[in-house]
Amino acid sequence: MIEMDFYTVFWREMIVLKRTFYKFFASRLVSPLLYLVAFGWGLGRGMRMDGGNYLEFVVPGIIALSAMNTSFNAVGISLNISRLYYKTLEEYLIAPLSAGSFVFGQVLAGTVRGLIAALIILGLAFLFGAKLALNAWFFVIIILTCFLFAALGVVAAMTINSHEDMANFSTFVILPMSFLSGTFFLPDRLPLGVAYLIKALPLTHTSYALRALAQGQGLLPVSLAVLGVYAALLFIAAVVVVQKVR
Repeated sequence: MIEMDFYTVFWREMIVLKRTFYKFFASRLVSPLLYLVAFGWGLGRGMRMDGGNYLEFVVPGIIALSAMNTSFNAVGISLNISRLYYKTLEEYLIAPLSAGSFVFGQVLAGTVRGLIAALIILGLAFLFGAKLALNAWFFVIIILTCFLFAALGVVAAMTINSHEDMANFSTFVILPMSFLSGTFFLPDRLPLGVAYLIKALPLTHTSYALRALAQGQGLLPVSLAVLGVYAALLFIAAVVVVQKVR
């Protein structure tokens, strides 16, 4: 059950973000800037993909992977360290706060961080000359993506019992999605079985939906539904694992 006290958790995370914002902002600039330089100006110069130039093809993919990485790491790494090393998570868990409120506060905070990272890339993309058609659905897809990967971060942080295994989870789950889920190229180019597997992943639907919206093709209802289902299931799973840890 989610009560209004989720706001306490969320507000605490926002205070932390405010105090470390310059460091957060600078760190979020590095990876997308390198991706845009390498794939937009470098490898992608003169290349055409999906009916447009490669820079405009790759920007939605970079936004998708950055939203995923930022929201997952902001929640997963932080909670895992708090739980296993600093033991500060216990203060939350013994507080008169429902598991739903705790998870919702953490996930919302991760969503805000992921959204900021996506906005940074959008700003850089326009500076690089990308022409993208933006509307409200574009930001709904980003927020939904940040929400579901922040919830996945809670699940991972609560079920993985060492920092090394958290790194392994990122290596075997997050990293492959970053490069294969329609971010830099279409999964249709992969072998048929692998392509079907890739198309079942949430980040693939984020890339597809953002790219379609950026190209003015409108919302993809199937991708929106898939992201909504993933977000609901992962949020429920996060609440269940927090209840078990308690």
